[in-house]
Amino acid sequence: MNMWIPTEHEKYGVVLASFRGTVQHGLPLEIGDTVQILEKCEGWYRGFILKNPNAKGIFPSSYIHLKNAHIKNKGQFETVIPVEDSVITEMTSTLRDWGAMWKQLYVKNEGDLFHRLWHVMNEILDLRRQVLVGHLTHDRMRDVKQHITARLDWGNEQLGLDLVPRREFSMVDPDEISVTELYRLMEHRHRKKETPAPASTHHLFVHVKSLMNANVGEELEVFFHIYDGRENRPLSERFFVRLNKSGLPKSPEKTERQCTLFVDLGSSDLRKDVYIVVHIVRIGRMGAGEKKNLCSVQYRRPFGCAVVSIADLLTADSKDDHLLKVYACNTESEWNLIHENIIKKANSRYNLSGSNTGLAVALQLLHGDIDQLRREYMVLFTRGVSITRKLGFSDVIMPGEMRNDLYVTLEKGEFEKGGKSVARNVEVTVYVLDIDGQILKSYVAAGSGEPGGDEYHSLVLYHNNSPRWAEQLKLPIPVDMFRGSHVRFEFRHCSTKDKGEKKLFGYSFVPLMQEDGRTLPDGTHELIIHKCEENTSLADSSRYLKLPFSKANLPSNNQTLKGIKESFWITSFLCSTKLTQNGDMLDLLKWRAHPERINDSLSKLKEIDGSEIVKFLQDTLDTLFGILDESSQRYGLKVFDSLVHIINLLQDSKFQHFKPVMDTYIESHFAGALSYRDLIKVLKWYVDRIVDAEHQDHIQQVLKASEYIFKYIIQSRRLFSLATGGQNEEEFRVCIHELFMSIRFFLSQENKGTTPVAQTQAVFLRTFPAVYGELLKIFTVREVAGFVRETLGSLPTTVNAECPLEAVKLQCIGKTVESQLYINPDSRCILLPVVLRVLQAHMQEQRDLVMCASILTSMLSLIKKEENGTVEPVVSEEVELIVESLLGVLLRTILEISNRPQSTGSAMRLQFQDVTGEFVACLLALLRQMTDKHYQKLLQAFSSKDDLRDFLLQIFTVFRILIRPEMFPKDWTVMRLVTNNVIITTVLYLSDALRKNFLNDKFDYKVWDSYFYLSVIFINQPCLQLESFSPSKRKKILEKYGDMRVMMGCEIFSMWQNLGEHKLNFIPAMIGPFLEVTLVPQPDLRNVMIPIFHDMMDWEQRRSGNFKQVEARLIDKLDSLMSEGKGDETYRELFNSILLKKIERETWRESGISLIATVTRLMERLLDYRDCMKLGEVDGKKIGCTVSLLNFYKTELNKEEMYIRYIHKLYDLHLKAQNYTEASYTLLLYDELLEWSDRPLREFLNYPMQSEWQRKEYLHLTIVQNFDRGKCWENGIILCRELADQYESYYDYRNLSKMRMMEASLYDKIMDQQRLEPEFFRVGFYGKKFPFFLRNKEFVCRGHDYERLEAFQQRMLNEFPHAIAMQHVNQPDQTIYQADAQYLQIYAVTPIPENQDVLQRDGVPDNIKSFYKFNHIWRFRYDRPFHKGTKDKENEFKSLWVERTTLTLVQSLPGISRWFEVEKRELVEVSPLENAIEVIENKNLQLRTLITQCQSRQMQNINPLTMCLNGVIDAAVNGGLARYQEAFFVKDYIMNHPEDGEKIGRLRELMFEQAHILEYGLAVHEKFVPQDMRPLHKKLVDQFHLMKSSLGIQEFPAYVRASPVHFTNGSPRPCRNSVPSIISPEGGRTVARRSYPAVNRYSSSSLSSQASNEVSNITGQSESSDEVFNMQPSPSTSSLSSNHSASPNVTSSAPSSARGSPQMAEKHKHSRENACLSPRERPVSAIFPNPLDPAQRAPPHQIGDTTLPRSDPNLSAPDKVRPTPSSWSLDSAKEGAPSFSDSAGKLLCPPVPPRPHYSGSSAKSMGSQSPVPTSRSPQKTIVPPFTPSPTECQSTSLVSNSPVLSGSYSSGISSLSRCSVSEASGTELPAGDHAPHPLPPPATLPTSVSSSEEPIRRENKTPPPYSVYERNNPRRPVPLPHSLSIPPQTDAPALPPKPHQLRTGSMKLDGTSDPRVPRPRPLPRKVSQL
Repeated sequence: MNMWIPTEHEKYGVVLASFRGTVQHGLPLEIGDTVQILEKCEGWYRGFILKNPNAKGIFPSSYIHLKNAHIKNKGQFETVIPVEDSVITEMTSTLRDWGAMWKQLYVKNEGDLFHRLWHVMNEILDLRRQVLVGHLTHDRMRDVKQHITARLDWGNEQLGLDLVPRREFSMVDPDEISVTELYRLMEHRHRKKETPAPASTHHLFVHVKSLMNANVGEELEVFFHIYDGRENRPLSERFFVRLNKSGLPKSPEKTERQCTLFVDLGSSDLRKDVYIVVHIVRIGRMGAGEKKNLCSVQYRRPFGCAVVSIADLLTADSKDDHLLKVYACNTESEWNLIHENIIKKANSRYNLSGSNTGLAVALQLLHGDIDQLRREYMVLFTRGVSITRKLGFSDVIMPGEMRNDLYVTLEKGEFEKGGKSVARNVEVTVYVLDIDGQILKSYVAAGSGEPGGDEYHSLVLYHNNSPRWAEQLKLPIPVDMFRGSHVRFEFRHCSTKDKGEKKLFGYSFVPLMQEDGRTLPDGTHELIIHKCEENTSLADSSRYLKLPFSKANLPSNNQTLKGIKESFWITSFLCSTKLTQNGDMLDLLKWRAHPERINDSLSKLKEIDGSEIVKFLQDTLDTLFGILDESSQRYGLKVFDSLVHIINLLQDSKFQHFKPVMDTYIESHFAGALSYRDLIKVLKWYVDRIVDAEHQDHIQQVLKASEYIFKYIIQSRRLFSLATGGQNEEEFRVCIHELFMSIRFFLSQENKGTTPVAQTQAVFLRTFPAVYGELLKIFTVREVAGFVRETLGSLPTTVNAECPLEAVKLQCIGKTVESQLYINPDSRCILLPVVLRVLQAHMQEQRDLVMCASILTSMLSLIKKEENGTVEPVVSEEVELIVESLLGVLLRTILEISNRPQSTGSAMRLQFQDVTGEFVACLLALLRQMTDKHYQKLLQAFSSKDDLRDFLLQIFTVFRILIRPEMFPKDWTVMRLVTNNVIITTVLYLSDALRKNFLNDKFDYKVWDSYFYLSVIFINQPCLQLESFSPSKRKKILEKYGDMRVMMGCEIFSMWQNLGEHKLNFIPAMIGPFLEVTLVPQPDLRNVMIPIFHDMMDWEQRRSGNFKQVEARLIDKLDSLMSEGKGDETYRELFNSILLKKIERETWRESGISLIATVTRLMERLLDYRDCMKLGEVDGKKIGCTVSLLNFYKTELNKEEMYIRYIHKLYDLHLKAQNYTEASYTLLLYDELLEWSDRPLREFLNYPMQSEWQRKEYLHLTIVQNFDRGKCWENGIILCRELADQYESYYDYRNLSKMRMMEASLYDKIMDQQRLEPEFFRVGFYGKKFPFFLRNKEFVCRGHDYERLEAFQQRMLNEFPHAIAMQHVNQPDQTIYQADAQYLQIYAVTPIPENQDVLQRDGVPDNIKSFYKFNHIWRFRYDRPFHKGTKDKENEFKSLWVERTTLTLVQSLPGISRWFEVEKRELVEVSPLENAIEVIENKNLQLRTLITQCQSRQMQNINPLTMCLNGVIDAAVNGGLARYQEAFFVKDYIMNHPEDGEKIGRLRELMFEQAHILEYGLAVHEKFVPQDMRPLHKKLVDQFHLMKSSLGIQEFPAYVRASPVHFTNGSPRPCRNSVPSIISPEGGRTVARRSYPAVNRYSSSSLSSQASNEVSNITGQSESSDEVFNMQPSPSTSSLSSNHSASPNVTSSAPSSARGSPQMAEKHKHSRENACLSPRERPVSAIFPNPLDPAQRAPPHQIGDTTLPRSDPNLSAPDKVRPTPSSWSLDSAKEGAPSFSDSAGKLLCPPVPPRPHYSGSSAKSMGSQSPVPTSRSPQKTIVPPFTPSPTECQSTSLVSNSPVLSGSYSSGISSLSRCSVSEASGTELPAGDHAPHPLPPPATLPTSVSSSEEPIRRENKTPPPYSVYERNNPRRPVPLPHSLSIPPQTDAPALPPKPHQLRTGSMKLDGTSDPRVPRPRPLPRKVSQL
């Protein structure tokens, strides 16, 4: 078998086809991946994909296209760099990075950028293909690469990627160039990107589209030109377009005839008063409306004019189409001024030529030089565009530019009438004729755009002898034809009569060149009009050329021609690079012809226009040196001055481009081999005169030209040497040395800054560096360096800040450093000391910093390490010199600049910013060049420890500045990485010095602190967080620099370990910074840094015996750091595990573990909080998480400030979610921390500085406002009262009045506004995937308004989209708890109200009661039915038990959250008998409520009562109640359950009571039933009789019939949250919980069928009764089996209806119905005999006095024992009656101890009575089958204890059977007497509401909600409203009172409360605790 062998050359390749990697060790490959190959074997390669180097594997070699590559670090860690164009490499990697980000743009819906990037990527791919093919020319390749890099930079910028430093087009490796150079490249690219330099030249593109005019009908000529409105002159020549009769261009196929480019506009031309002027001329008849047949001759006639300002184009979008309005003259004679009138808006002179006339043109301003435009707008030039030039040269004249244009403007004429009665119609025809008199063809152009013609016809102005044409012509005559040529103007009169002929009447002419060779001078010429009427007389031009042509040239004696009135004016302007109009120039050039004029000509040279000189530059220079050679003695000085003038002329920006012309002249054409002597002599003569000369101006001009003077000197000497073989060399050197001595002498003069000599010195210094290059042509490098050093060294050394010479000196140094001379290392070592001396002086003075930075940058750019990192000795010396001179001052400068205030102007700030960057780059470059040797020398150079300390502090501070994010632009990652690399290298060197010099006894806290602070900032920099970068970028950084964070972390750890006992100085100060470092997500860094905390704990323990400081600081910092997004779950685990491991052997292990646990738990909560606060998370989760964190800060950490901060965060969340009630409770937490004091509070969060009183007042008002919005008005009232008390105590009656009004308004809202009753849901969160604050906990949640179970379930599943809903209600097992998933268990629960007192009172309106039913709820109930033992198929109720779960919360609802955690859960079981009692009680209550509502007319519709009656009667008739009788009244049951005797009696009472209520209800129903439901009513009455007979009732017992019932007028509402009525949750057996799936919410089947299916109504929700009844299929559905009659979670236990038992035969039914008496037939007052002995009756005064219990207001509601049907509690009154609670084990009946006599009135004692069971001994008491309970007091608890009904009408109001005082006959026995009290004789009891009841009711008014202040104070009596008392009904039988619901089984045997029962909660003083 062959072996795998390492590859030699096959190192790098690209994948050609995807490979799945299905073979063993196969590496999956995607097409296009790049792979690095390590080994090969038989057609297979082994290697890895470059983007994922960790995954190595094998792949077929045939799938790989190999590419050449360069290998670095050959061996195990080799890196492969492809050998290809760097632009290609960059393109490839960039496109890969873009690819991933491009897809993300789509996901983020950034469509615009997505599409633009897509186009750019495609474009780059196309260009890449072109480059790879390699068929491009060199220039084209350059263009393509430039285009590619521009596109790459654009994309990087758009995507926020890094700026790439480039030289040419290749990426630059920052290691291969100096940092200063890198900075300059970055800066250049950044500037380029930021602000493109404004172009100095501009061009206007014009494209004529059409003239829109309906009635032109003639051809048109359109002329454009640019016009200066300020100087009233044209700036450009004209552009001419011909339009056809339709107004469209005549030659549409020739675009150059419609488009033009007005070129070379300067920036000064783009202003408001520069216009584009358009003149339109029509070609046709004289008059626009003339008939066609008058004449066929065509004339050019004025049509209109349009004007647009160029400035308007600067703001318009590019290439907009403009519609220009066309105006016509009012008077034709003003045609020449029409554009001026339009500009001046002289409206009277012109008008619109037609309402719809407009010229459509495209206008666009283009910027840049013409070559650039040709590249950018290639299409424009290839398609064809004419060029329209400026009049005159452009701002910059380019050498080689050829131009010879003569512009002639026909201005005006003055003509005589010529014998005519009217003025003439004059037309001018223009011809150009050559020397022979021949007409020159096509040299007369009306403008660009159209080719030139042979002649030009002017406009014809109608009947005008003084026409003003102002028409410009261009005559582009070649230079060689200029001599002898002339222009002729012929004048014709155009007759409109006859044949319309044009009759010649005169002519003018003008020659183009004068005799001496000068051309026609520019300006206006008044030409003579010569008479001529025959065309033939003009044929021979020689005849008239002898005549005078201009009035200006006439000899003075020629009066005849001067007197002629007729004249013709033209303006001429020559724009020529070859011809001159200047005679002096011609004289100089022809100096040999006139030697006598030489002196004069040289003097006049300075007066000649510069453009004339540069035209003839070479000829002029030849002339000057020719004169010098021939007569140097005589003209030497003048020639020198002329030469200086010409040289300085070229410094002008207009002519600067002619410098290369002069350079070329010197190199190639200059031939003055002897000139150098004269030039040196004159130059020295001038320099020697400087010190004494009064006027320095001319000398300064000479020195300004010294660069070119030296060029001439050196070139002349070289020519001489060539010619003579190097003769006179020494003489030349001596001359130069003498010259430099003169220069040094004048430079050494010390003088005040503004003297002329100082200015001359400055002039010389500016030009001096330009001389170096010339000197090097003859002298050696060291010689020239010597000249320069001595010359610069001769300058005065005193630094005078005001002296401008200093700045110039620095500029000179700058140019020296940038010169070729300095680049040479030989000269550098000579010049460096001079340069450093000047630099140091300036930087210490902080002057000219921009220049200093530039010089330093240039200097350091030249210093480079070699490839292998070594440094040449010369370079090393340079570095040493620079470090010695400048390092300290450089650091100080950076500090100084960085700390300067930034308030100065933006330009200054920008300058400083640039300088800072440059100095920083210099510092980095210098530090990077330093080696061990340099650092050693540097540190040894400090004479004292203090100096070293200052240096270290300084450099650490500077490093901190360098790390600042604003130091470099955000996309300069390359620069930042280089900076960090330099910093870490330097810090490693300096940390050694720190250890050696500042430890132990020499310890210096400040230096160490600065060091640690720097290290921490360094590690936390964003640019080092590699996790946030793309994989490719991360890989590059790691390869180049490694992870610098880990290096620095190790260094911190090492330094920390060295500190020893000095560590205490940094505890706790460094805890926060080090914690921040450990939060960086780098495992190695964390492993290194976390142990430091153990060390800190250890040292803190040693110092103070605890580590409270460490804990406090850790906790404070954790919150702020984690809220910034730092830290993660891994960190929490690592922190925990590392520290726990570390402290295992410590003595303080326990407290350490406690601290670590606390911090870890805090991290859990903070991480949850951060996750929940993410965008897009639901409010519920955010709120829950905030509550968890807030409680943690309060309870576990006791951090008040953090606690308050999170209170406000929670408050804001609640407001956002519109949870106003919860928001109020939240803010109350802060409110409660404050007192009503005047203590001043600091500014905090959004609170201003204010007193504690003011803040508390503000909070109170805010909370009240939110309670109001949340409809929790009762709580608002308490706060209003508290505020009112405060205002009253301060006598602030104004605010007191407002507060009382607010309180009153809240009372009104309670009575008037509707409040929705919320549902409550129990939610279990199981599984490890939930956040910590929810994980494996159960909560009860208050639903939103109108939110039912399904909606709530859906909401929870939306909040936790990954959660699985559990379909059962059983407690989950451990597998669910530990699962890596989310499970939600949700079902509805019933609230158990705390405040029974209000709910049990009669007369309290429902609006008030509803608040107490659903607010301040601690406990909730949930029932589940199940069968115990064998199930009886005939009657399942025998074994139907109910499992009742009671949940107690940690806080009451509503509170600071919509949900709270369950603190305690209790289970009890309810027996079948108790269940039956509860079901019937609930149904009775529902019936009473509906009857009351019907009576009090609160019901709009009688249907609910009808359906309820129907349900109950129908079920009972068909065997409903009979099932109970069968189950519980049979002998077997009574024998087997002797303890249930009383309960059986109670059930029997309830059945009788139900029958009586039904009878009463039917009577009420009869009264209100509508006519169409009468048959149903009759059926109900018949069925009721059947029911009575089935129960065996012939007559009601006395206690049932005792008195009529009075229903209160309070509107009973469905009692949804009464207390459970069977058994107290504290009592009963606690059993294992079982539950059933929730199904069949609204069962319409019988109860037996429900029970047989073991269906529990677990998740039942309250619905309105109407809904419930409407959902039932038939009105005869069993009421007992209906869910609406029982508690929502308890399946009612009535026996089955006829569905469960055989139907009776019809006849039997009928006979039973007949046997029953109708209710009306029975006497209402019949009294059932009372079995009790009359002697035992209690005296009446005892009733409500000593015998009745009172509710104790001091007991907290949750801990009062709730009265239930099976467990009565006696609420102890003030007198100290004991409270009872159920025993946990058995259901017992305790004896009732006597109460001391209460001295108050009996009425008062009725205040809050609870039903009182009387204790009886079992021996004496026999339960008779049909007797009432012996203690038959008013049964309030029947109502109050009914559970929440799902859609039931149970009201929770105890007033259904409001008996008179004496009816409440339940009394207590004295101590020891076990005999029950007899009832008072019924005869003595009034049957109506007695008058004695009035005071009772008044006293019974419920106190205001939670009125803790007035709970125990008697209130003033309030008269009972009339509506609350109802007269006795006469037309319906009385409803029996509610029999007393005795539950003997649940009583305790003694009167004391069970000590195991939790202590009662005291009544809270604060709303938030309620």
